[in-house]
Amino acid sequence: MPAAIGSVVFCVFAIILVGALVLLVTAIRIVPEYHRLVVLRLGRVIGQKGPGLVFLLPIADLPRTVDLRESFVEVPHQTSITKDNAPISIDFLIYYTVVNPEQTVIQVGDFRGASLAIATTTLRSVIGGIALDEVLSQRDHINETLRVKLDEITERWGVKVTNVEIREIIPPRDVQEAMNKQMSAERVRRALVTESLGDKEAAINRAEGTKQAAILQADGERQSNILRAEGEKQAQLLRAEGFGSALERIYGSASKIDQKTMTLQYFETLKALGLSPSTKYIFPMEFTSLLSNFLGGGEKK
Repeated sequence: MPAAIGSVVFCVFAIILVGALVLLVTAIRIVPEYHRLVVLRLGRVIGQKGPGLVFLLPIADLPRTVDLRESFVEVPHQTSITKDNAPISIDFLIYYTVVNPEQTVIQVGDFRGASLAIATTTLRSVIGGIALDEVLSQRDHINETLRVKLDEITERWGVKVTNVEIREIIPPRDVQEAMNKQMSAERVRRALVTESLGDKEAAINRAEGTKQAAILQADGERQSNILRAEGEKQAQLLRAEGFGSALERIYGSASKIDQKTMTLQYFETLKALGLSPSTKYIFPMEFTSLLSNFLGGGEKK
């Protein structure tokens, strides 16, 4: 009997020891930097704990882990009706971060599900007040409007909506076809404009080249004319100087010739005239005076 009692006592002690170890393990938590523990003691929130080593009361404390890192919720394609009654499909992402872990635990049971429901309702409300063309061209405005409206709702949950990004907008098929035609027409227009601008620049460049060539040619001709005029001027000056020098020499030589030499020159001229076949001769009036001087000079001798 004593042996059986000892075995029972040992088993009970072992069970108590294991239970104590389990309670001790559950009472000690290591909380990372990006997590917080919201502790409910006997059903009442006593605050948040962490990061680091956290001690809890076994059985009495119920911890809830809250992630403080920025996360996102993916909202799948939602069909909304625009202000001009055009159905449009939009999907987007909601980025959020927890700023009050206690409110996140107390105020909302399923934050992600609640966020999806609120985001869908808010999206339809926002898109319903915007025309289709504005939806396609004002993504940033829609993103900011959704962020502000969602943040107003999630603020009471201790959550801050940091950003909303629309990923894809799918307009109706007929609108897509019209957009494709418009883009094709725009590409053709840009091609024509680019070609016309190229032709214009080419024509301007050709005209500018012709203008520059004409200017250079005219300048060359002007310089050539100037050089020719300068050369002609210099040539005329040299000819005039040469002619003047020749006249001076002739005048110098003629001033040394006497009347008899001149008479002899007339005789030589008459001799040349006598050899010509002409029958008429013209004598200058000075010839008789020269001849008389020549004869008078002969008598003196």
